Amino acid sequence: MNQQVSTSSIPCNLCGGREVAILSNRSRSGKPLQTVICRACGLVWSDPRPHEARQFYEEEYRLSYKQTYSPRPKHVLRAGKVALSRFEKVAELLSRRKTVLDVGTGGGEFAYLLQALGHSVSGVEPNRGYADHSIQNYGLNVQVGFVQDAVFPPESFDVVTIWHVLEHTEDPGRILALLRSWLKADGMLIVEVPNIESTCQAPKSTFHEAHLYNFNVVSLRRLAKRHGMHEAWHLISRDGGNITMFFTPSQPSLEGPCEAVIPGNYEWVSRIVRGHSDLRRHLTPLPYLRAWQRLYRSLMERRETAGATSGKALLDQLYAPQLRSYSVNQT
Repeated sequence: MNQQVSTSSIPCNLCGGREVAILSNRSRSGKPLQTVICRACGLVWSDPRPHEARQFYEEEYRLSYKQTYSPRPKHVLRAGKVALSRFEKVAELLSRRKTVLDVGTGGGEFAYLLQALGHSVSGVEPNRGYADHSIQNYGLNVQVGFVQDAVFPPESFDVVTIWHVLEHTEDPGRILALLRSWLKADGMLIVEVPNIESTCQAPKSTFHEAHLYNFNVVSLRRLAKRHGMHEAWHLISRDGGNITMFFTPSQPSLEGPCEAVIPGNYEWVSRIVRGHSDLRRHLTPLPYLRAWQRLYRSLMERRETAGATSGKALLDQLYAPQLRSYSVNQT
């Protein structure tokens, strides 16, 4: 593959291997960031870690990502629209009243939507500013802290969602096992992560400090299987950028690291990442469509947030059509 082969200081979270190839030495910010890929299974991660995770996510992440400690009106509106799109993916699972855990609640927009629809919702969020915003403005039940420190009784949730959080964790396998323990026997875990096979973003934007791990469908499926989760089905976003995978509890069937090896996945992922170039990307409509979408979104957000009295008022107006068209069986 013409890639530098190295030994990782961090064992592969999927198969335990340490023989890796270096995929990249830069983050999307242009700063040094070494990203490696396991030669045995194709899992991708940052080695060494670019930050101390607890301090970064408790204090720095929201500031570096959105330049604010609590969400501004445009962030609330944007997240509310994302919440509606996420609800479309899980609506069939929520036809009757469910107990739901939303991991990485952020500003609380998705959890607030489910609560408004009649579900019993709990959340976990490490950033104090965003967690306080969701608690004070939406009356949500949110534990402030990291998911590995959260306290819930075993088998207490019908549905657990973790949207774009798993890739930020230092031990995603451990997190999946923990979420499984909180899930009822007939429950469903929904995991959404960026897709390492995606070419919708600029090549230089593929890796960045906030994402400690990068998955494709087969590596996420295999990691979950090692920790007692069975894939029911999955979705890939229209632009290929995100994977949404639905899991049900099962008995762990991969007991040894050798069983977690995925032949060919290293070569497959490496080929896609290596072949992703600015020239190829600019020969597709994606960069031009995305530029237009960003401009249009900015203009619409200015109009929709003008005169907004609160984030809750924005969400109530945004969610009103969904609330009118959706009814939940309370039994």
